[in-house]
Amino acid sequence: MARAIMLQGTGSDVGKTVLVAGLCRAAKNRGLKVRPFKPQNMSNNAAVADIPGDKAGGGEIGRAQWLQAIACGVAPSVHMNPVLLKPQTDVGAQVIVQGKVFGEARARDYQALKGRLMDAVLDSWGKVGEGADLVIVEGAGSPAEINLRSRDIANMGFATRADVPVVLVGDIDRGGVIASVAGTHLILPEEDRRMIVGYLINKFRGDVSLFDDGIRSIETFTGWRCFGVVPWLKAAARLPSEDSVVLERLASGEARALKVAVPMLGRIANFDDLDPLKAEPQVEVVFVPPGKPLPADAGLVVIPGSKSTIGDLLKFRENGWDRDLLAHRKRGGHVVGICGGFQMLGRMVRDPDGIEGSVTEAEGLGLLDVETVMEPEKTVRNVSARSVPFDLPLEGYEIHLGRTTGPDTLRPSAVINGVDDGAVSADGKVIGTYMHGLFGADGFRGKFLESLGIKGGGIDYRAEVERALDEVAAELETHLDCDAIFALAR
Repeated sequence: MARAIMLQGTGSDVGKTVLVAGLCRAAKNRGLKVRPFKPQNMSNNAAVADIPGDKAGGGEIGRAQWLQAIACGVAPSVHMNPVLLKPQTDVGAQVIVQGKVFGEARARDYQALKGRLMDAVLDSWGKVGEGADLVIVEGAGSPAEINLRSRDIANMGFATRADVPVVLVGDIDRGGVIASVAGTHLILPEEDRRMIVGYLINKFRGDVSLFDDGIRSIETFTGWRCFGVVPWLKAAARLPSEDSVVLERLASGEARALKVAVPMLGRIANFDDLDPLKAEPQVEVVFVPPGKPLPADAGLVVIPGSKSTIGDLLKFRENGWDRDLLAHRKRGGHVVGICGGFQMLGRMVRDPDGIEGSVTEAEGLGLLDVETVMEPEKTVRNVSARSVPFDLPLEGYEIHLGRTTGPDTLRPSAVINGVDDGAVSADGKVIGTYMHGLFGADGFRGKFLESLGIKGGGIDYRAEVERALDEVAAELETHLDCDAIFALAR
């Protein structure tokens, strides 16, 4: 097996994903063959990854591990994230195991199921380490959730079974970081506590020397060494976001030539589709929270993917966004629907088998003359395609249930592997597609923005992500004792 080190957090959203990506890039820059691993992830932002030996397509992993694989310079594999939970309701989620749908589980049922999933986690763990020098593991949530410890597969349950040393990450930006690190030490059982080889502090703003006394205090309480204090990483904002919790903190930036409004659906999925637009200097992307109207000055509304199309469609109407969208269209505004957003734009969405829940049909928004019927078989694949309206190449991926038909599909938005995809309205201002990632195609994005009267393009989005990873890695090399962290891997 490869040597390994694991980052666990004192809580959720402490920055583990970016830190692991940065450390992966730092290790790669040192010439190491490095791989990422996350035993269990919970996110509706999924990526398509290879399933070794499977010619049928691909499997799903969290976007975080997809990004971390890029940081390592390797192709993503389903074994980098063997268990992915995709929330569908407030109490239940779809369970993906080694890339494929395993089933659905309510939160309480899943706790009982986790013990059976450890075998899959350890199987993937063995496969990820093959041929690698180093594996950097990301935990989930916090090891301090001792009420869940007996069946844990994401933090200390995994670390103790795989014998992987742990670096604890504390987030100083949210306050109380001394108490969170010391409190974690206090409540962990001894078996778990001895797995921790030290800690680091993340998201520090200002003069780091002001925290010297804090480091001494933590050492007094825990005896753990500090590997460093990481400043607020500005480059992280240029990396794809994985967890929808970040949407709660997104605010509109400075006014620009084009405002793009994105309704924050309750089960929003793959919202990093908007990241390439956010990178455009003439584009302002505004995520609109429930209870707020879609801005009347938006030139483009993008309805993103959804893990629960009918549920989010009903909430869309409850928020009055359907009226805002019709008003937007009457003003001549443009609309793009991606995946679940495409399904919502049609006349009707039907779910005769109750795949998404107890509500089996809902009237669509009626901006495209199509209907969708949910079907059990899931399409999961990376694709190369061509935009029909702009006759330009596209690259992306599909993760969806359902089949969409109707007159407007005779005007496809793209051709994927020789097959028509999506639909376009008669006036060309409403576009629907099942393909995620279309805005990542630089040529298409530039021409699309040009059709909206905006100068776009000129940005190599993938190169921007690579540069951001390099910048994060450089910051970590400066502010962390990376030598010591890598040396402690075993």
